[in-house]
Amino acid sequence: MKILFRIVAAILFIVFFGFALKNTQEVALRFFFDYEIRGPLVLLLLAFFAAGAALGILAMIPTLFRHRRDLSRHRKTISAMEQEREAQRLARVQPPQPDSVSK
Repeated sequence: MKILFRIVAAILFIVFFGFALKNTQEVALRFFFDYEIRGPLVLLLLAFFAAGAALGILAMIPTLFRHRRDLSRHRKTISAMEQEREAQRLARVQPPQPDSVSK
């Protein structure tokens, strides 16, 4: 499986490297207010892909923290339930105590 993964990774690298070599022409990216960026097409694509990935990760952060908070709360609940179960098990194992002894 490890060898198959490496073969697929090598093929993808060759494909993307070929893509980069074939797209070296300079392009102009125009923004508002006559702002313009000039550079090789492959570098602009890479920059925008990286920016999109970073924004995607930033968008996931609140959800990640919410899941961590929920996980912590669930672990505390499970711990309390386990302690209660252990107390019930100990109560069943011990012999009953007499209420009082009278003579």
